[in-house]
Amino acid sequence: MISGFQLDVVSAELQIFSGIVQSIQVSGSEGEMGIRSNHTPILTSIKPGMVQILKKNGAKEIIYLSGGILEVHRNIVMILADSAIRGNNLDEKRVASAKKEAMEIIKQHNCDSDVIEASIKLTKALAQLRVIDLIKKENIYIKNLTNIVH
Repeated sequence: MISGFQLDVVSAELQIFSGIVQSIQVSGSEGEMGIRSNHTPILTSIKPGMVQILKKNGAKEIIYLSGGILEVHRNIVMILADSAIRGNNLDEKRVASAKKEAMEIIKQHNCDSDVIEASIKLTKALAQLRVIDLIKKENIYIKNLTNIVH
């Protein structure tokens, strides 16, 4: 029997995920963190990045997080995100455009506040592109496995 824990991912807009999972990997403010059942209680900030979820049935899901807080209490984990988007719902063209726009503002050096804001947008766009890339790789891997089986 696979042990698990309750994971809730909530943003200001909605509850994006709730269920029993085997493990998660999340982009913490100090680096990547792995959480499994009976993890030591922790409260930490998370940076723009993702949470990779390994569900109890073995399926994987990736959710983009713009930042927020991770709270762990033994077998209950709560992610309170500024915003959260399921990886499959990210628009690659829009994200690439946001990245390009942010890079242009940084190059122009208009004023410090513009550069700081553009840097934040760039960080978020790069995190979203990383999620998109991981999902593409996962889909290619699954497709190749399906072709081998057939």
